Amino acid sequence: MTVMTAATKGAGAAPAGPPPMAGTRRLAHLPGEWGPPVIGNTFQDLRDPRGYTRRMYDRHGPVYRHRLFFKPQVALIGPQANEWFLLDRERVLSSAGGWMPFLAGLFDRGLMLLDFDEHRLHRRIMGQAFKAPAMRRYCMRMDAAIPTAIAAWGRTGSFRFYDAIKRLSLDLATEIFLGLPPGPESARINRALTDMVQAAMALIRRDLPGTRFGRGRAGRRFMERFLFPRIERRRAEGARGDDTLSLLVRAEDEEGRRLSDRQIVDHLIFLWMAAHDTITSSTTTLVYELVRHFDWQERLRAEVMGLGLERLDHENLGRLMLVEAAFKEALRLNAPVPGLPRLTLRDTSFAGHEIPAGTLVGISPTFVHRMKEIWDAPERFDPLRFTDAGGAKTRHRFAWVPFGGGAHMCLGLHFAYMQAKLLMFHLLREWRLEPIRHPYETRFQIMPLTRPRDGLPIRMRRL
Repeated sequence: MTVMTAATKGAGAAPAGPPPMAGTRRLAHLPGEWGPPVIGNTFQDLRDPRGYTRRMYDRHGPVYRHRLFFKPQVALIGPQANEWFLLDRERVLSSAGGWMPFLAGLFDRGLMLLDFDEHRLHRRIMGQAFKAPAMRRYCMRMDAAIPTAIAAWGRTGSFRFYDAIKRLSLDLATEIFLGLPPGPESARINRALTDMVQAAMALIRRDLPGTRFGRGRAGRRFMERFLFPRIERRRAEGARGDDTLSLLVRAEDEEGRRLSDRQIVDHLIFLWMAAHDTITSSTTTLVYELVRHFDWQERLRAEVMGLGLERLDHENLGRLMLVEAAFKEALRLNAPVPGLPRLTLRDTSFAGHEIPAGTLVGISPTFVHRMKEIWDAPERFDPLRFTDAGGAKTRHRFAWVPFGGGAHMCLGLHFAYMQAKLLMFHLLREWRLEPIRHPYETRFQIMPLTRPRDGLPIRMRRL
């Protein structure tokens, strides 16, 4: 057995370095606008990402240049752009190079910040933690824990759903990924991960106390202090558990190579964030729509009750087809991750536009998911869009990309579906979800991850 490093033969060594970042002169031939000096269009995008993208798309078309966060960038808009970007058939787009300007020092070397052969090797080893036997065990644990949390919610009267599901998702991730019950450190972990996510959008990226980026770096250091000793103990004990950490400590490829402690820390931090924050975002959107559309709440409840089960095991998850369609519609309306970046490693082209090496390019799921050119009444909550009768098979397959696609398709997408279905199963069997006022509407913050500004206050009533 050997510990895997980037230099291990066959591992796909990390590239020597990204090409120099393309400046405004090299992108001047593209349609678009730079905005004011230095800051560019940043504040327009932060204030209203979808509105800003609509204006730029209508004015310049599906490929345009602009400046965000001090950096010249190229936006690629539409299903065809999503397909070209995500499949990357020419292997010319670096996910690591795209994310590093935002995630460096926060989520270093997580799976999303690896490319090509190295990414494929790490993904293959990590995939062992998401195979069917592991997923069945995760399902059993969530099925046991979720009803207890829901009962506590019901006793509080009205509460902020976003905060409650965030705590629950963190507790579930802590137990499933680390094999640890929620404890006094849970709140600190929550704060650390939240600070790290918020720091990704920091305009001033200096590790200074009291700054957004400084808080994110402090969160990263806390997570490392928390994880490294536990990995060492798990190795010393033989990693006999069935939690994700134990599986990653034991996991190896065909040549007996295993992840190093540092690599496990990098991957666990990223997984923890994704399972904690992105699932929180998507299930919050679903509940938001259900408290505003009682007809759909009743239709999902009927499907849940029709199973005739008091507990939901892994084998019966697939029977909740309407719940799955509603979850997909929630992901369409509010993609948890609003945009995806890449860095071009060589000169390339898309839709007749030449894009030089070193260009930051990005797609916008949060905009494409609501394009009037693709979706009928795109602002309407309509889960039937994701049935055959609603056009699911005839729509462009890259019109809906909340989990990305291609080599970097989200490794935990089935985990997300599973948690959402278990949550809906246990909520809708016994409780009616209501807004605290009628009519109810909230505004969503889109960046860095989508969430309701008011935390989604609701109440629950027993059926």
